[in-house]
Amino acid sequence: MEVKEKKKVKVPHVYVIVFFLVLIAAISTWFIPSGEFEYEEINVNGVVRNVAVPGSYKVIPKEETTRAGLIEFMSSFHKGMINNAEVMMLIFIVNGAFALIVKTGAFHAMLGSLLRKLGDKSKIIIPVFFVLFGLGASLFGMNNEYNGLIPIFVGLGTALGYDAMLGFAIIELGRSLGFAAAIMNPFTIVVAQSIAGVPIYSNTPFRIGIFIVFNIIGIYWIFRYARKLEKDPANSLMKDEETMFSFDREELIEYEVTNKHILIFIEMLLALLLIMYGFIKLEWGSIELSGIFLLMGIIAALINGWSPNKIAEEFIEGCRNIVYGALIVGFAGAILVVLKEAQVIDTIVNFMGSSLGRFHPAIAAQGMLFIQTIINFFIPSGSGQAATVIPMMAPIGDLVGVSREITVLAYQMGDGLSNLLWPTCGIVTACGIAGIPIDKWWKFFIPLFGIMYVMQMIIIFIATAVGM
Repeated sequence: MEVKEKKKVKVPHVYVIVFFLVLIAAISTWFIPSGEFEYEEINVNGVVRNVAVPGSYKVIPKEETTRAGLIEFMSSFHKGMINNAEVMMLIFIVNGAFALIVKTGAFHAMLGSLLRKLGDKSKIIIPVFFVLFGLGASLFGMNNEYNGLIPIFVGLGTALGYDAMLGFAIIELGRSLGFAAAIMNPFTIVVAQSIAGVPIYSNTPFRIGIFIVFNIIGIYWIFRYARKLEKDPANSLMKDEETMFSFDREELIEYEVTNKHILIFIEMLLALLLIMYGFIKLEWGSIELSGIFLLMGIIAALINGWSPNKIAEEFIEGCRNIVYGALIVGFAGAILVVLKEAQVIDTIVNFMGSSLGRFHPAIAAQGMLFIQTIINFFIPSGSGQAATVIPMMAPIGDLVGVSREITVLAYQMGDGLSNLLWPTCGIVTACGIAGIPIDKWWKFFIPLFGIMYVMQMIIIFIATAVGM
């Protein structure tokens, strides 16, 4: 008797997944009531922010909003790309500029020199940089500042003998878990605590403990993946993918460093330092980052002796290789387009927040964590989410017996961890810059998300038990 082989379930293409997410959002606009909060301008530590007025939510008649019909649904992808054009152009320019540097050989020489000096101790790079990225995010709110380093660490992952995913995880997990375990982050902790009316930087020792726990779990997860690759390289999530930042360790070690390479490396270092300074001191954004990267790539190519035509050709080739990652940002942006035009986001926030009033404080605190995780899908901005949600959550917490400290804690963790999950958040941009398909990242991260979410629940329980 002939035994039939079971067909493997084929995972839909990530563009198909996002398409149906937008479709679900569009259908929901016909059933979810439209509404909005009133907002008032409040000075929060020297910055004027639009903050939701508690209890001000009101329903808006559907005829005054835009429900997503067929035309609105299909055109939302175009609008999503327009709304996210700045980020998409950042992805194209960063990858095009880095392609110039890669082709000069300076990148190879830099990584080869690092590996030769570290020898068998090269793995120390993983925890050292993981913690450094986390500290920058946790203490100073550094996030987009790290985007320029993504190609370097993606290449480093393969240079260490692993793959692009491992290198990407060092920087992406490091900064995002640091963001979720924020100790002094001025864009989340300070804003949320100020709006909630609790002392700035209160309960810092507790937050330091969270940061340590998150870092231990994150580093463990990366080394767990590394061991799987050491056991069998076929376990790599990137085995069927090509990235421009993939390098062979043995070939890198053989690279000779020339004077041109040294000049290019110095120029790269100066550019990265300028980017860090600009973000921290000059309030730079994606546009300035793109400009510095483009300048960095052109100068590197000129140092290498390339003609203008050669520079243009290599730049275009670099952009061509990242079309997949850049366009997904615009596609994902269509989700927020249909929800915002139908004015249902405030309705969702109001419903979730007001539903907590029925529960015991211990359950309500866990509910806050869950709600913040979900709301981050709709409001991916950390400070924007604090301005919308905290004014409503804090009074509700008062009524059910959840302290405002725990309200802020639930906000920071719900916002931070899910940044690595939702396609409406910055993870799509980071994957685009790294040249890593978002579905491959989900395969790597979703099991960790489950572990981390349970850990967050435990932390919320402990905070509630000790009367934080």
